[in-house]
Amino acid sequence: FYQKIAVGHIEAGLRTGERYAPFPEEINRRLNSVIAQLHFAPTDLARENLLREGFDPNTIFVTGNTVIDALQTTIQPKFSFSDPLLQKVDFSRYRILLVEAHRRENLGEPMESIALALRDLLETFPDTFLVFPVHKNPQVRKVVFRLLQDHPRVLLLEPLDPFSFHNLMARAHLILTDSGGIQEEAPSLGRPVLVLRRVTERPEALEAGTALLAGTKREEIVALAGGLLGDETAYQAMAHATNPYGDGQA
Repeated sequence: FYQKIAVGHIEAGLRTGERYAPFPEEINRRLNSVIAQLHFAPTDLARENLLREGFDPNTIFVTGNTVIDALQTTIQPKFSFSDPLLQKVDFSRYRILLVEAHRRENLGEPMESIALALRDLLETFPDTFLVFPVHKNPQVRKVVFRLLQDHPRVLLLEPLDPFSFHNLMARAHLILTDSGGIQEEAPSLGRPVLVLRRVTERPEALEAGTALLAGTKREEIVALAGGLLGDETAYQAMAHATNPYGDGQA
């Protein structure tokens, strides 16, 4: 803007309506919309958000999201993990619960509640194995390592590169996350997602049935995840729902 260079905003129009959730993305996205001349919205709902805010419809293009395009370049059926700990995971024996949680809104008590819920699930379902690449934030690591490190069916890893993480997603049974992008990526792989947040700027996933809003309360996470782990029909309904974020041709 300061150099008067035209700006196009990819992933435009995502909104929760709550200025501090997600923080700081909600306000950053609103600022981007003011600066941008072209708005590339991933869905019709994102386009409607922009129209409600008064942006010229001729500058808004519904494209799907480029993360789906990227995912198609990283998934490899015969992918070999470089991490020796991941190489030892028995994907044929266990249903893998893949977790990625790091949001600032979830630091402290919510993160403790999430970790305790994960332990509950492992105890209830002995055929599950938890893989958790742990964010570098010390406040995340302190809680996660204290509550999960000693469990025999938990693997805590350093953050993974995109190729490793995407291929791990493809081999997971269920994904629990407070990340935004994973809510879009996992449905392309047929993996149900539990969103560990109060609100999401991606309600299309909830409406399409590819994700469930689990919040951060221990009992609610256990109930929703347990419902999917214990009910194959419910699981398959989510796994085969249509991804609303595009066909990989954004």
